[in-house]
Amino acid sequence: MRDADVSEAWPLLPEWQVSTWLNTPTPLRVADLRGRVVLLHAFQMLCPGCVMQALPQAARVHETLAKAGVAVIGLHTVFEHHDAMQPSALAAFIHEYRLRFPIGVDAPAAHGPIPQTMQRLGLRGTPSCLLLDRRGRLRLQHFGALDDLALGVALGRLLSESDSELTATPREPSDDAGCTPEACPR
Repeated sequence: MRDADVSEAWPLLPEWQVSTWLNTPTPLRVADLRGRVVLLHAFQMLCPGCVMQALPQAARVHETLAKAGVAVIGLHTVFEHHDAMQPSALAAFIHEYRLRFPIGVDAPAAHGPIPQTMQRLGLRGTPSCLLLDRRGRLRLQHFGALDDLALGVALGRLLSESDSELTATPREPSDDAGCTPEACPR
């Protein structure tokens, strides 16, 4: 998948592979979050862009939109400096930065440095932001810091979708819509 609006197919997000969960009493599954818009932030605690931009953004979204139906999930996806980023160090990091949303530790791969969920989702690095609609379909995947206004617009659109829009199958725009270069009729 690429960075962009993933509207051409709106695939269901596969289940993540998490070895440890923090800030939640029970493990979370993607399927458990259906019915809510989900903001998934993949991060590393030693990533400057994550610490300065992505995690504060995720915390703000959690604080302001949790009651509106947005679930914020952190995914600590370590692909470098493995010895320094153990779960005990992550727990201290979460405490010090006062992160209140659930955070999962991406399960390590059997071979190589790239953890399982990061591989499965084709993430290019950290920070990465993914948005799921209320049916669990991947609607946006972005690598790097995402502008607050752009994220707010995307979240607002997902929150405002009606039930009929949720069940509709996405379709490609067609040339037979009756549009001319000047206008499109109703």
